[in-house]
Amino acid sequence: MPKLCGIDEAGRGPLAGDLVMAGVILLNDVEGLMDSKVLSEKKREALYPQIITNSLYHLVSFSPQQIDQEGLSKCLAQGLESIMQNLEAQVYLFDGNQTFGAIGISTMVKADKKIPEVSAASILAKVTHDRAIVKASNLYPLYGFEKHKGYGTKAHIEAIKKYGYCDLHRRSFKIKNKE
Repeated sequence: MPKLCGIDEAGRGPLAGDLVMAGVILLNDVEGLMDSKVLSEKKREALYPQIITNSLYHLVSFSPQQIDQEGLSKCLAQGLESIMQNLEAQVYLFDGNQTFGAIGISTMVKADKKIPEVSAASILAKVTHDRAIVKASNLYPLYGFEKHKGYGTKAHIEAIKKYGYCDLHRRSFKIKNKE
């Protein structure tokens, strides 16, 4: 049985788009793995197929509606459980310091910078999240999702003030200064 399954998420903080979680068990080394946040989009996209080819992986996505209905913590717990059910490992390591009530998960702050399996999970989650929101931006061109990926930038908040929410928005997330 493979020893370590690295787990990370993308899309926890945005005002719009899916929450995506990835679990990765590396079967072979992949050169250049790092925390997805420090890699360029081009580098993440180049690493994505290498990770897919050289790993066992499982991706879980939660829609804005699921996040609003279930809550972010419950979605994170369900994602962790889904990864454990679909990938067999001795250790499941989640980036951060919370397990959200999921049993059998270890945590490590900044694991995405230190552990290759978690770096790989970070990249799979981030690329999957960003591809989905960029694709959805074609349906909602007024919001500029392709630029800010759903995060609460000034331009995004201004678009919400002007046009209201769309189906990609998490209505349970409170926007500061949104009069």
